[in-house]
Amino acid sequence: MSTITYPPELEIVPLQKPPSAAVTVPGSKSITNRALVLAALMARQGSRTLSGALRSEDTEVMLDCLERLGFEFLPSWQTDSIDFGKNQRQTIIPAPEADLFVGNSGTTVRFLTAMLSLGEGRYRLDGVPRMQERPIQDLLDTLTGQLGVKATSETGNGCPPVRIEANGRWPGGVITVRSSVSSQFLSGLMLAAPFAGVETELRPEGGLVSEPYVEMTVQMLRDWMCEVERTDSGYRIHPVRDTVTGPARYAIEPDASAASYFWATAAITGGRVTVSGLTRKSLQGDVRFVDLLEQMGCRVEECESGITVHGGTLRGVDVDMNDISDTVMTLSAVACFAEGPTTIRNVAHIRHKETDRITALAIELRKLGAVVDERPDGLTITPAPLRGCAVDTYNDHRMAMSLALIGLKVPGVVIRNPGCVAKTYPGFWRDLVSL
Repeated sequence: MSTITYPPELEIVPLQKPPSAAVTVPGSKSITNRALVLAALMARQGSRTLSGALRSEDTEVMLDCLERLGFEFLPSWQTDSIDFGKNQRQTIIPAPEADLFVGNSGTTVRFLTAMLSLGEGRYRLDGVPRMQERPIQDLLDTLTGQLGVKATSETGNGCPPVRIEANGRWPGGVITVRSSVSSQFLSGLMLAAPFAGVETELRPEGGLVSEPYVEMTVQMLRDWMCEVERTDSGYRIHPVRDTVTGPARYAIEPDASAASYFWATAAITGGRVTVSGLTRKSLQGDVRFVDLLEQMGCRVEECESGITVHGGTLRGVDVDMNDISDTVMTLSAVACFAEGPTTIRNVAHIRHKETDRITALAIELRKLGAVVDERPDGLTITPAPLRGCAVDTYNDHRMAMSLALIGLKVPGVVIRNPGCVAKTYPGFWRDLVSL
């Protein structure tokens, strides 16, 4: 694990002048964990290297689980790379049984639950107390009802701990999965499907949240030479051929969700911040965050080196953020400095994240002086005179990083449990200070 240590509380020092800076953020968590699954599942076809990989709690629990499942790899964190060795065994999942700890990583528990349907054996997945409150029943229903896997919530509440008993066979044909709570249920099945040995059409039911993450999965499968076709109702995935090896080296983009904090810094302070290595052609839908800043009054430039945001006079907006919901909290911090209210809609699913992000935001922004109207699917933030105070993070990395932005202009903002950023961005405080 990362050796960075953090104090129990961290006071944010306001910037003395608007920054003019370029920042490099670490690799994408979403891409790294997808690439880890693909590298493991393609290990029978040969070895490969992931470059630009993120080292964080979420990716390290994924690596630990893969190691317990019998996959061989060698991280080299000095170069942010991971080398996967060839799986010499005939089974897709080397280990016939494993007890896996997933921390509070939603991608890890959902991707591995789907992936283990390809195994031949018994597996258990568990995590921290909050993970035991995060829903996964929709995925378990698909595995049990349509794939012939015995997949159960140990406590019967539709959340981890999860037990999986699989025989390594999928029936093929049309498979449906409810996707209104998390797109990760569908993405997990999509990552597993090419290795099931049968043609499968995966169809989301009941609506699909965070669709850009599914499009990320589609593009990554294609990058790894897996055949995916869009249909009227979903995605048809063909079995991967034994002759397909995938990329020998796969480069992981910088994390667009992490980049949002630095673009927001420019907006809040009236400065200029460039995040290197990202363009609007990114696999990650969260680059669209800069479009919202543009609507609020910022100027956005794109060049070969990255995307630059220039702060301006901010105005409130009314936006549907379903597609880029990981940046809801970042936009909420920016909204506190706008002229007029900002309304964020259609993000009810973020109540099931590391914390109930809608309620948590409402509570903490009110402490800081903002007027907040909480609704089932979002919130409206009306700027008011802000004041410094200690704010709680609910052990949620995005709460910590977003609320810290307010402290760049408002003296006396103290972040409790700043170490929770280790989940996806262990070096965040160092990079924030670099401004």
